[in-house]
Amino acid sequence: MMATATMGKTGMSAFRTVPPASVSSTAMPSEAEIRDVVRRVVAGLTPVSDPPAAPAVVAASGDQPAHLKIAIGCDHGGFPLKERLGFRLKEQGYDVFDCGTHSAESVDYPDFAVAVAELVSAGTATYGIIIDGAGIGSAMVANKVPGVRAALCYDLSSARNSRDHNHANVLTLGASLIGAGLAQQITETWLETPWGPGRHANRVDKITAIENKYLRSDT
Repeated sequence: MMATATMGKTGMSAFRTVPPASVSSTAMPSEAEIRDVVRRVVAGLTPVSDPPAAPAVVAASGDQPAHLKIAIGCDHGGFPLKERLGFRLKEQGYDVFDCGTHSAESVDYPDFAVAVAELVSAGTATYGIIIDGAGIGSAMVANKVPGVRAALCYDLSSARNSRDHNHANVLTLGASLIGAGLAQQITETWLETPWGPGRHANRVDKITAIENKYLRSDT
């Protein structure tokens, strides 16, 4: 079963913002449809089907786009970069859920990585961003949560590939390996790159099928 995000150290706070002014409107599935697909796959009730198209440009009524919700979290090593990226995302018009940590005091990265991953898995957040010293451990944690495809990205090519080829819905960054400027470029490129169709979607189906095979059912 999927757990809800924990409180305390991993308690989330929401930055509420105005949506981006210019987002193209295309025919995309609703957030409710995306959440339903995740629930059914996790429960093992339906065969695996093509993942929905990227929800980054789901449009609401009129000219106002629907809010993109980003969950962001870090350990102490990623705290300064998390603060910078979170502020920038807010400026760009995203709804940002800050899962902590909220200081440079030493903490354990799995606590915050799972908080972000659970919000994405549950559909509360569209995408997640997790930052630790190297980005590796947080990716490992996030990928234990059903429905999450976390990718460690270290340049613009890996950011594009993880979205286009692998349909990543969580981005992890290594604050000690890349500078703040590159991290910002990676984040923007990652969010702007749509999911690839065709052979890429078929291969992601196989990832999901493997995940579904090994999910533990309640007894």
